[in-house]
Amino acid sequence: MAKRDYYDVLGVPKNATDDDIKKAYRKLAMKYHPDRNQGEDAKKAEEKFKEAKEAYEMLSEPPKRAAYDQYGHAGVDPNAAGMGGGFRGGPEGFGGFAEAFGDIFGDIFNGGGRRGGGGPQVYRGSDLSYAMEITLEEAAGGKDAQIRIPSWDTCDTCHGTGAKPGTSAKTCTSCNGAGTVHMRQGFFSIQQTCPHCHGSGKVIPEPCTTCNGAGKLKRQKTLEVKIPAGINEGMRIRSAGNGEPGTNGGPAGDLYIEIRIKEHEIFERDGDDLHCTVPVTLITAALGGTMEVPTLGGKAEIELPEGTQHGKTFRLRGKGIKGLRSSYPGDLYCHVAVETPVKLTEHQKKLLRELDESLKKGGDKHSPNAKSWTDRVKDLFK
Repeated sequence: MAKRDYYDVLGVPKNATDDDIKKAYRKLAMKYHPDRNQGEDAKKAEEKFKEAKEAYEMLSEPPKRAAYDQYGHAGVDPNAAGMGGGFRGGPEGFGGFAEAFGDIFGDIFNGGGRRGGGGPQVYRGSDLSYAMEITLEEAAGGKDAQIRIPSWDTCDTCHGTGAKPGTSAKTCTSCNGAGTVHMRQGFFSIQQTCPHCHGSGKVIPEPCTTCNGAGKLKRQKTLEVKIPAGINEGMRIRSAGNGEPGTNGGPAGDLYIEIRIKEHEIFERDGDDLHCTVPVTLITAALGGTMEVPTLGGKAEIELPEGTQHGKTFRLRGKGIKGLRSSYPGDLYCHVAVETPVKLTEHQKKLLRELDESLKKGGDKHSPNAKSWTDRVKDLFK
C-alpha cells in the first residue's frame, strides 16, 4: 500500500512551522497512544500511531524534511539511492522525535504537568488542621484566643545544614545536584524525584545527631487567633504560612482552624436564629401573664395570653445572632412547653377533680381542640 503524504498524515500544510508540526504530532500521539486505546480499536490505533510517528520523524529534522520536500518518500527511504541519498533512522536521527514524545509521555501519565529541570525540586509544605471548640456566646460575640501548634526551628547544632559539625553535605552523584533523575528506554523519557537525595540535590554522609539530618527541630509555639463574631459550626479560619515548612526552600503550608461549637444548655442555633423551650405551668398557661425569658444579651419578657396552648411559639426579633455575612441579627424563637403538675397531694387532686367537673359543665368552649379532635375520630370510623 502506498504511503500517505506526511503532511496529510499530520494534518498540516507544507509551509507549516516546526512548532505546528510538533503540536500536530503531539495531538495525534495522545489520541492514538496504545495505552489509551484498548480492545477492538487497539490495532487500528497502533497503525495510526506508527504512521504519525514516522511522519514526525521525517518532518521534524530539517535535512530530512528538505529531502522529502524535494524527492518525496524516495528522498527519505533508507534503501533508496541517487535522488537524495536516503536517510537512515539510527538513534542519532531521532533527537526531535524523542523530545516531542517525551513531552507527550509526560502529558499522558502526569496530567499534562511538566517540571522545570535546573536544580533541586521545590515543594510547598503540607497544610495543617486544628479543631477549636468554643461556646455559643463566644461564637456570637467573637473572641481572641491562643492555641499551641507544632513549629519547626533551625537546629542550633548544625545551623540548618543537617550535617554533623565539621562536615558538610555533598552533591548527590545520582542526579548531579538536580534533584531529579531521568529514565530512558528508546523514545520514552520519565523524570522523577531522585530516590537518593529525595529531591534536595544533596546527600549528607554524616548527619547531625541532634536533628538526624533534617536541619530543623519540631517544637511548639503559641499562636494568637481572632475568632470573628457570628462564626458558625464547621467554618474554618486560615492562618497563612503556619502549616508544615516547605522542602528545598519551598513555601510553608497553611493552618486551618476548624470551629466546633459546644452544645448549649438553653439555646439551639439555626443559622442566625436561636430556639429555646420555655416551660410554663398549667395555671400560667390558662390564666396568662408576663414571663421572663433568657437571651444571649440578657433577659427579656413575653406576654402570655389567656389559654396559651402547648407548642405555642413566640418570636423575639433581633435577639438571635448576627452572622458573618448578615446585615442584621437573627431572631429568638421561644417554644412554650406546658407542664402537667406531678406529685400532687390528695387535696390538690380533689381541687383538680372539682375543676374538671366545672369545666365539663361549661361544654366544649373550654376545650375547643378536644372537640375538634373527637369529631375527626368519629368521621374516621363512620
